[in-house]
Amino acid sequence: MRRSLGAGFALAALVAVVAVPPAPRDAAAAPSFDAGAAWRDVVRLVELGPRPAGSAALARARQYIVGELTRAGLQVRLASFEARTPDGPIAMANVIAVLPGRRRDVIMLGGHYDTKLFTDFRFVGANDGGSSAGLLLELARRLAGRRHEFTYWVVFFDGEEARRDWSATDGIYGSRQLAAELRRSGEIRRLRSVIVVDMIGDANLDIRRESYSTPWLTDLVWASARRLGYGAYFRSDAIAVEDDHAPFLRARVPAVDVIDIDYPPWHTAGDTLEQISPKSLGIVGEVILDTLPALETVLSRGRVGGPE
Repeated sequence: MRRSLGAGFALAALVAVVAVPPAPRDAAAAPSFDAGAAWRDVVRLVELGPRPAGSAALARARQYIVGELTRAGLQVRLASFEARTPDGPIAMANVIAVLPGRRRDVIMLGGHYDTKLFTDFRFVGANDGGSSAGLLLELARRLAGRRHEFTYWVVFFDGEEARRDWSATDGIYGSRQLAAELRRSGEIRRLRSVIVVDMIGDANLDIRRESYSTPWLTDLVWASARRLGYGAYFRSDAIAVEDDHAPFLRARVPAVDVIDIDYPPWHTAGDTLEQISPKSLGIVGEVILDTLPALETVLSRGRVGGPE
C-alpha cells in the first residue's frame, strides 16, 4: 500500500470544493465501454512479463500502447525523460493521447503502465499496472471520433512504482515529471481536472473513496456508480493513498484516484490474470464514461476545476 499523505497535503487537496449536482446523462451520446477489448489489452500486456521502468518489456508495452492509440486515430505524444532513482538514472516515457475539443481546457484521464521491480520472484502485475493500462486504452477508443467540448488527455504514466521504498523521491516518477513540466510551461492552467485509475481489475471489486482526492470530483464519480447500479462496488468509507493524482493535487488541480487498494495479491507473484475480471474492468469503464458528461457540465458552469 502506498503511504498516507500528510495533513498539510490534505488542505491543498480540498481546493475548489463545490456542491454542484451532476447533470443528467445523455445515454444516446455516451459511448459504451467494451470490457472484452480492455481485457484483451491487459492479457497482451501481461504476456510480456514483468514490465518495470527502463526494461525492454516495458518498451514493448509502450510500443503496443502507442500502436493501439494510433490505430484508434488519436494524436500520440511520447514524453521522454530521465528519472533520478536509487538505482541511478533511468530513461522513462509517459504516453499521452490527445483528443482535441472545442475548448483548450483539459480533462486528464491517467494511470500507470509499469510494474514494480522484484528480483526474487516473477511479478507480471495483471492488476497493478495491467488493469489501468487496459482500461485507459479502451476509454481512449470510446472517446475517439466523438466531438468534445473539452480537450482530453489520456495519459499512461511511466515509473509509478518505487524502485525500492516509497518516498517523496522514489515513486510516481511519470506523474511528478508531467506535473512539473506543465507548471514550467504554464500549461497547468489548462488542466481543469484529473481522474486517475489504478488496480481496478480486481475480481472482487471493492473501491473506497480516496481521502485526499477532491471531494466534489469524487462525488461525481460515486454518483455515476449509483446511477448505473454499481453503488455496491463504490464504498462510502475512505482510505488515504498516495498515487499518480498526488502531483496534480499539489499543483492545486482537482483530482480523484479511483483505486481498489484492498487486493490481497498486491505486490506478490499472485497478481495474475486469474485474480482479475473483465466484469470489473467494465464496471469501472462504464462509470468513468458516465462521469465525463456531468464533469463537463460542472466545469462549463464556471471556474470550478484547475489551479488557482
